[in-house]
Amino acid sequence: MSTRSKSRRTFLIDSVTGLSGAWVAANYSGILAAEEYVLKAAQSGKPVKFGFFTAEQAAEVEAMAAQIIPTDETPGAREARVINFIDRALVTFEQDAKPQYTQGLKELETQTKQLVPSAAKFSALTSEQQIQVLTAMEKSPFFNLVRTHTVTGFFASPVHGGNANKVGWKLVSYNDSLNHKPPFGYYDALPEVGR
Repeated sequence: MSTRSKSRRTFLIDSVTGLSGAWVAANYSGILAAEEYVLKAAQSGKPVKFGFFTAEQAAEVEAMAAQIIPTDETPGAREARVINFIDRALVTFEQDAKPQYTQGLKELETQTKQLVPSAAKFSALTSEQQIQVLTAMEKSPFFNLVRTHTVTGFFASPVHGGNANKVGWKLVSYNDSLNHKPPFGYYDALPEVGR
């Protein structure tokens, strides 16, 4: 594995460790509703319809997410379909974040126009230009919200709309089979003597 892959894996593992179990517990019913919606959509065989975003807004947020977890020798946020997770979150357990996205997308447009006046929209910029715009916004609440949702969607169970084909789990070598063999931890590996 290359040094770049190792550093990317380390970044992603460090990012996911910041996700809180308390957040999951507080949003559990909404998470179940999102799961049910995505399962029905998957069974229908039709593309998931956006519940909050317009197609144009989705393209902008997806372009941001694709810079946060880019595609390189391994799949990134785009392949994981993180945009589906974010959209579902905004119509279920993260409804309070809708105004932040509405305002944040305006800020993204303004920042894009400031740095690249000829640009029609953020998603149309080159990768280097997108990084320049996001670097200028990286301390903003909106960027941090999109980053949190991107990382969450990349590693969440695929039933929530993101992590398509389990690309996030594969990247960090997570085996979701729950078929683990003892010893499970240090204590289980101790000899029976002295217990």
